[in-house]
Amino acid sequence: MTGLDDTLLGDARALAALDTGGVLRSAATAGAQVRSTAHAAQEAKVADLAGHRPRALVLLRRAGAATPAFVMLAALLGPMCPVPVVLSDAVPSWIGPLDVVVAHTSDPSDGDLAESVGRAVARGAEVVLSAPGEGPVASAGAGRVRLGEPRIPVPPGLDLPRAPAVGLTTVSALELLATPLSPGLDELADTLDGEAERNAPGNEAFMNPAKSLALRLAEHTPLLWGTDPLAAAVAQHAAAALATHAGVVAHAAGIAQAATATALVRRLDAGAERDIFHDPFADDPATEAPPPGLVLIGTAEEDPLHVALRLFGRDRSSADLLHPVDEVARGVRNAPLLRAGLAATRFDLAAVYLGLATRTITPA
Repeated sequence: MTGLDDTLLGDARALAALDTGGVLRSAATAGAQVRSTAHAAQEAKVADLAGHRPRALVLLRRAGAATPAFVMLAALLGPMCPVPVVLSDAVPSWIGPLDVVVAHTSDPSDGDLAESVGRAVARGAEVVLSAPGEGPVASAGAGRVRLGEPRIPVPPGLDLPRAPAVGLTTVSALELLATPLSPGLDELADTLDGEAERNAPGNEAFMNPAKSLALRLAEHTPLLWGTDPLAAAVAQHAAAALATHAGVVAHAAGIAQAATATALVRRLDAGAERDIFHDPFADDPATEAPPPGLVLIGTAEEDPLHVALRLFGRDRSSADLLHPVDEVARGVRNAPLLRAGLAATRFDLAAVYLGLATRTITPA
C-alpha cells in the first residue's frame, strides 16, 4: 500500500475525480441491492416455499460474497434452527427432494457451482439461486430453479448485500427465523441506506464513520475480531474488502479463536505498552511491519469490551469498537442482523475510501 493522502478524504470533488469507475458510488448501493434482490426473489416465487419444512437447508459457499454472507446467515439461524443448516462448497451427495439449496455468485461461468445446481435439480431439490441470467450457472438450472438476477451492476467485491438478501428471503419463506422480516427486507435496506448517508463523500471524517475507520486502519495491521458468531463472519468479509479495495492484509477471526494466536496477542500487548513518545518512523527499521491495530466487532447486545475482558482477563479499551448500538438500539427487532449488515457496509466503504486515499484504486 502506498502512502495515505488523508487530505483527499476531505475533498469530495477530488474523490469523485479519482473514482472514475464509480466504486464509491457502488459501495453505497447496499440498501438498493437488498431491495432489488428481495423484489427479484418475489418474482421468482420464493414465497411459494411457505409451509415447506425441508430436511436440510444447504448454503453453498463459493468464491466472493457467498461465503461470508452464508456464514452470517448460519450464525443468525443459530443452533436452535428447527432444521439442519449445512454450509458446503458443493451440493452433498445425499441431496434430494426434501432439501432446499441456496446459492449466490457473481461469476456466471462458475463450473463447480453449475455442476452443483445441475445435480440438485436432477435430484428434485428446491434451489434458490442469485446469479447472472446468462452462462453455465443459470443454464444448469434453467426453468427448474428460483432464479433472481442482479439488477444493480457493481464492481467485483461489492455484491455482498445480494447474497444475504437471497438467503434471508428463503429462510423467511420457510419460517426459520425466530423474528420474521418483511417480504421486501425493508428493515435491512433502510438500515443500509442510513449507513450510506452517514458515509457520504461530502461528510467530513469526524462525521463520517467509514472515513474515520479508514484513517484509523491506515497505519496498522488490522486485527478484526468478532465478539459473537455473526460478528466473526462480518470480520471475515471485512478482511476480504480491505484486501480487494485497499491491498491491506488483515487478520480476521472470532475472538475465542483469536485468543489462541498467542504470538499475535503478545505482539498486540507489547504495542499497547509501548512508550507514548515512541516514533515508529524514527525508531523502527523501514522493513518492520505496521503495528497491529485491534478492532472489536460486535452485533449482539453485550459490549465487545466486556467479552474481551472476560476472555483475555485484561482491559482492551484501547481497541477500536464497531458495535453500532447507537444506530441500531438494543431491543430492536432483528438487531444483530441489522448491525451485521451495517458493519459490513461500513467496512466496504472504509476499504474503498482507503483504496482511493492510497491510490490503490486507480482511475478507470
